[in-house]
Amino acid sequence: MNKVIFAAGLFGSVLSGCFDQNSDSNSTDSSSLYPDYARVTELGGSASTNNARSSAFSEKAPNLSISERRIFASGNVEFEQSWTFVGNSVESIDGLGPIFNMRSCQGCHINDGRGHAPSAVEPGQQLDHADSLLVRLFRTPTDEERVRIDSAQQANANDPVYGGQIQDRAITNGSPQVAAEANIAIEYETIPVTFTSDNFTVELRKPIFSLVQLQYGPLGDTTYLSPRIANPMIGLGLLENIAADDIVGFADENDQDGNAISGRANYVLDEATQQIVLGRFGWKAGQPSLHQQNSAAFLGDMGLTTPLFQTQNCPELEDADSNACLLQPTGVNREGGDLGEVQVSQLEDVLFYTQHLAVPERRNVEDSEVLAGAKLFNDVGCVDCHRPSYTTQINAALPALSEQKIYPFTDMLLHDMGPALADTTPNGEPAPEGIPVEFKATSHEWRTPPLWGIGLSQTVSAEATFLHDGRARSLLEAVLWHGGEAEHVKQKVLTFTADERAQLIAFLNSL
Repeated sequence: MNKVIFAAGLFGSVLSGCFDQNSDSNSTDSSSLYPDYARVTELGGSASTNNARSSAFSEKAPNLSISERRIFASGNVEFEQSWTFVGNSVESIDGLGPIFNMRSCQGCHINDGRGHAPSAVEPGQQLDHADSLLVRLFRTPTDEERVRIDSAQQANANDPVYGGQIQDRAITNGSPQVAAEANIAIEYETIPVTFTSDNFTVELRKPIFSLVQLQYGPLGDTTYLSPRIANPMIGLGLLENIAADDIVGFADENDQDGNAISGRANYVLDEATQQIVLGRFGWKAGQPSLHQQNSAAFLGDMGLTTPLFQTQNCPELEDADSNACLLQPTGVNREGGDLGEVQVSQLEDVLFYTQHLAVPERRNVEDSEVLAGAKLFNDVGCVDCHRPSYTTQINAALPALSEQKIYPFTDMLLHDMGPALADTTPNGEPAPEGIPVEFKATSHEWRTPPLWGIGLSQTVSAEATFLHDGRARSLLEAVLWHGGEAEHVKQKVLTFTADERAQLIAFLNSL
């Protein structure tokens, strides 16, 4: 095993004959052999971009007005802004910490793209800090807590000392000095998977995460780890603008249609309205809106309070008077009032920015391998979870996102992906089934991630990896990690020939 200790950062992912384009057989009639999305180019409707370069995920929706483009530009500045310790001469960007993961949103969402797991390093080499990965914490709830979680009034039961997330950095000018909570260690095991058609073998890497140098005592006896990389930022406003009924209508919790897929919706607490609503964002659909997702990230990842979350996430120590984290000064909000350290205007600009990042157009849609791969994707059942398309709601307040036919390839629902992809004990074993992690989402469940833009992931960030903890270095590896509800689909894929494997990956790379 290789082992590396690193300081983790903020906040992957895929599911779960070939025709000669110059031949007479590929006529208009043969197009019916392919699913209706096979030749679609604009995955984000009018909010699509033809940029396929390293900046592909950072483009504004092209259908914004001139005034909206100004707001987007302001939000981009705030998204890239590095926050500083209290006492900096620029009050609008102070308040970082006292404990945190990263200084900026962009620091984790590299080029607005996905994060990556750390690579193993040789002794003496510089460690990979993997700033785009963090570790969430949860534990077995008490009976009373379980009732609150089931009613969606409580997200989950946190570690009694370290709370719901490990912050591996701390401010350096604190008095008294503040200690980061822990560092994160990772080991990789190799698992070979062989295709039955030709004995082609793919080596998967299984990560084993653990926490080291815990500064405030041991973890709770039943605390579990949920490592997660940063998600890509594209198309989030479009996903937010899908009608809830269009998502919930595809839930099949008891698998009544008998297709072995039983996706279910997560229902979560909207902090602003105190209502229970559909969860949409995050690896376990634990956030109902981009506003709440952004506010939670400001607090959890950068230690910055907002109107929604005004209590610093310091360790819960028995002797509060000795808690250096709680004794630190807070940042100043120039807008006045009890608003937290991030100004409301900054939150609004970041919200608009995260809502209006464009979705890259597909490429090579007429390529014979891509078309054949689309048919394979459809025929083996990938679309049972990666639902291709929606039409967004009418939204007069956000016209660029209104009534758009989009192709995100996700059902936005939770699915049990099996023990191999489950959250883990501190020793790397799968956490027990059924433990709630984020509201109704359990240790074995993950929201189906959108696939749009996935073929550009490593163009946007060369280090990008896939699945929730970044274990998959390639799209094929990501497919082969699928289990649970997707096990039967994976078994079909494992019968693919070399040509069929290439076709499936060609289709995914076109997205």
